[in-house]
Amino acid sequence: MNKRVLETLEYEKIKAQLARYLTSEAGQYELSKLQPTNNPELMRKWLADTHDAVLIYRIAGGIILPKLMNITPHMKRLEMDANLSGTELAQVSRVLQTSGSMVHFFDELREDKHLELLRLYDLASKIITLPEVTKRLNTAIELDGRITDEASFELKQIRHKITTTEQAIRQKMQEYTRGKSADYLTDALITMRNERYVLPVKAEYRNKFGGVVHDQSQTGQTLYIEPQAVVDMNNRLRQAQVAELHEEQRILTELSDMIRPMASDILNNAVILGHFDFVNAKAMHAYAMKATEPIVSEDNYINLRQASHPLIDQNKVVANDIVLGQDYQAIIITGPNTGGKTITIKTLATLQAMAQSGLYITADEFSTVGIFDEIYADIGDEQSIEQSLSTFSSHMVNIIDILKHANEKSLVIVDELGAGTDPQEGASLAIAILDALGQKGSYVVATTHYPELKAYGFNRTQTINASMEFDVESLKPTYRFMLGVPGRSNALEISKRLGLDQNIIEEARSLTSQDSQDLNEMIADLVAKRQEVITKVAELDEKLAQANERAATLETQQDKFERAKDRELIDAKKEANHIVADTKKRADKIISDLRKMQLNAGQNVKENELIAQKGAINSLHQDVDLKKNKVLAREKRKHEFKEGDDVLVKSYGQQGVLLKKHGADAWQVQMGILKMVVETEDLEKQNLPKEAKPKAAPKQRATVKGGVRQRISASLDLRGKRYDAAMGEVDRYIDSAVLSNLGTIEIIHGKGTGALRKGVQELLRSHPRVKTFNYANANAGGDGATIVTLK
Repeated sequence: MNKRVLETLEYEKIKAQLARYLTSEAGQYELSKLQPTNNPELMRKWLADTHDAVLIYRIAGGIILPKLMNITPHMKRLEMDANLSGTELAQVSRVLQTSGSMVHFFDELREDKHLELLRLYDLASKIITLPEVTKRLNTAIELDGRITDEASFELKQIRHKITTTEQAIRQKMQEYTRGKSADYLTDALITMRNERYVLPVKAEYRNKFGGVVHDQSQTGQTLYIEPQAVVDMNNRLRQAQVAELHEEQRILTELSDMIRPMASDILNNAVILGHFDFVNAKAMHAYAMKATEPIVSEDNYINLRQASHPLIDQNKVVANDIVLGQDYQAIIITGPNTGGKTITIKTLATLQAMAQSGLYITADEFSTVGIFDEIYADIGDEQSIEQSLSTFSSHMVNIIDILKHANEKSLVIVDELGAGTDPQEGASLAIAILDALGQKGSYVVATTHYPELKAYGFNRTQTINASMEFDVESLKPTYRFMLGVPGRSNALEISKRLGLDQNIIEEARSLTSQDSQDLNEMIADLVAKRQEVITKVAELDEKLAQANERAATLETQQDKFERAKDRELIDAKKEANHIVADTKKRADKIISDLRKMQLNAGQNVKENELIAQKGAINSLHQDVDLKKNKVLAREKRKHEFKEGDDVLVKSYGQQGVLLKKHGADAWQVQMGILKMVVETEDLEKQNLPKEAKPKAAPKQRATVKGGVRQRISASLDLRGKRYDAAMGEVDRYIDSAVLSNLGTIEIIHGKGTGALRKGVQELLRSHPRVKTFNYANANAGGDGATIVTLK
């Protein structure tokens, strides 16, 4: 896009707003290359990236990146077989660490937060993590580039030797700084000269220490002597330090060789991280500016809702609606200066440029922008001193260039079209220029002082008038954009309010053409009616909002009432079912025991009595029918019954088969050997396929007749019986005792080896019908018998 136009729109200042949010040099580089694009696909990709980053910022606080340096020169040096320094390797290590953390970050967004993104997941998947390389660099290199002791075993040994040697030297040197030897020193300090430990000795005592003189003070009164006693130790220290340097160089070579084959992958990671930094900056900028995502129209329809200029304080700027490209392709803004005409057209062009750069715009949601091949602008006094051009000449140079290049995909904004020359010629020239741009199909927004253009804007197709509102009462502009209303001259009214003599005003009015006066009065009436409509619309909007709020409140209260009612009903049924469940469990056990007795011992029990007893218990149960819950689910569709259907008789808890319809609301049901008539609402269809039915196991036939309960002894003697048989007999005896309503029984197991006694008590401890048990009294058998209390 034209560089001069971007300068006019102060595009670089907008980029400077983004720069404050960047943390990486790669991100800063990407920002420096940012320009509006006229490629629709690329524009949508850029906006999709911003969309993803804004979503991440809202959900996870943004894409947090550390400060990353530019590693491109490092990778190029590796390609040239050069080795990297510790600082450079630390910067590469930081990129690798951040690469791994970014992959983990986006995995969490996808798997834990289930965040749906348009593009950034695909970009994150292109990061190549090198865990082993990263671990090795982390182990070997500190963040500031220093090589760690853990970089190699040899380096650790050498540094240990350096440390112990330095300690020995210091210990020996400190002996000289104490006692009588201290008198020979100018200061009781140990210092360094030529990378050797020395003492500051008074010149007259030079021979007291021997050794090597490495330096002297400016006065010559102090000699810096390395005592003979530490010369060998200093030599060993120096050798160790040289060995350390060699080992460090070897490690740097090793690490450089390790990452050299992966240089392109690491550089690719750095570029992706820079892009993440860049899109995160766009998200933070959007959040700070309260900017929104624009809708993109390839038909170049612009609808900016409550748009404001991004470089003006968003808390003070007056926002306006700007529409172009659907019903008209040209807007002529007329009216006096200082009303906000220039800032309005700059807002339009600037937001369009921002959107084509993939940035969110300072306008309300659902604002629409176009995709223009080029934005042309002629705004303000841009005369060239070097070319000695006047304001008009400079203006015309720009217009000629625009006319030469503009087409149907161009957005043209012109401030004070035709200004700087004779008003009559200037107005004629402005009309001719607008006609030429109209023939090219360009989208045009122009400001002007010329009243002739008001009529032009009214009569020409695809063109509309507009103006900036002016408050005559306060004599101040409101900066509100009024589409469809041409600008009105307020000179006479302002002069009157400022105190100009009424006779002069009347004289001026008499000199003004009748057409001009009529036009001004028409405009004034139009503005008044427009304000009246705006006021009424605002009142209606307020009433509608209040009605919607009341409706929402009533709906919320109704919903709360329904939920509370359903919860109370569910809780009550659950509490009742809990009480019934325990009784039902015990009843099921009794019926099971009765059937065991019937089958194993030939006891005679009526089958219909069993079913009736269980049905009576089941009738106490109330299902918590969540399917009928008004809030939780819709009512389940009812199914038609037919002969042969498998059903559940809910009141009896028994399955059966439908034989035939009995009246309007009942069926004859076969349940085992019984045939019963059951109401339809007591039936539940089972929908079991015929072939899926399990085959009934053959049953022993039992005689069904009225029987008398068999009398059961209150004592069971197990003495002399085998263990397994005795345990089975105890279990059966307890069931029989329960059926006979015995509250306490005695089990005689004898003393013997104690095996039978232990077995009995283990069985009693886990038996559901046993309440308590204990040994008999000493005079009634003691630990040879157990007294059992039944539930």
